[in-house]
Amino acid sequence: MIEAIEKARPKWEYPPYTQGEKVALFIPCYVDQFYPAIGKATVKLLENAGIPLVFPEEQSCCGQPAFNSGYWHDAQKVIDHFARVFEPYSWIVTPSSSCAAMCRVFYEESAPDSLGAVVGKRVFEICEFLVNVLGITDTGATFPDASKKVTMHIGCHGRRELGNAEAAMKLLHSIKNLNYVELPNMEECCGFGGTFSVKMAGTSLAMGKKKIENIRKSGADLVVTTDISCVMHFGGMMNLDSTMKHIPIKHLVELLI
Repeated sequence: MIEAIEKARPKWEYPPYTQGEKVALFIPCYVDQFYPAIGKATVKLLENAGIPLVFPEEQSCCGQPAFNSGYWHDAQKVIDHFARVFEPYSWIVTPSSSCAAMCRVFYEESAPDSLGAVVGKRVFEICEFLVNVLGITDTGATFPDASKKVTMHIGCHGRRELGNAEAAMKLLHSIKNLNYVELPNMEECCGFGGTFSVKMAGTSLAMGKKKIENIRKSGADLVVTTDISCVMHFGGMMNLDSTMKHIPIKHLVELLI
């Protein structure tokens, strides 16, 4: 499995981090509004690593919803705001693979010569920042119950655009006392795709159903993910299924602290 992950992983060049450099925390809209515990866990995880954090309060959406819907002109206004807010910082870290990919990959696609294209390259998902920048592969975390089976879902943006699957798996496997079970066809999309789930609801739901059936097959008592946006889709479907609603879903950072 690791070999397949490595083969598919984009070859990013990560700049060196100098101890004491400030890191700007980017908390996506849906984390702020629906999953604030993930933001708090991210802060604690980075503080435990000795990273000085700043939180630019003027931050807003990364622009992904408008961009993915084809409203590039409207998205560019949001991107420009993001770039102005985060321009002073060399390091920007977020607990969202999809938002990190939007910034690092698609800002340049939207406007190659813009400030956004420059600032977007400084945005890193938390797992890749820990492993590929800081060299941290073990946070010292311990899972509280070895009898519980844990599986992992890694979203498409993290796996295919950022190539952070290997980093996430290293961190997951470092957690002591954790009973890991592999998710069947773990590389398959859950069907969310942001506004895709609205515009193509039938296809999206069919893909989500397949994902939760694979979670069922894994026998997992807990699902861990690196991109909680996927959870708004298949997690919602699980919550409507009386045989699946008891299975909790956590962001990986919540297990690493």
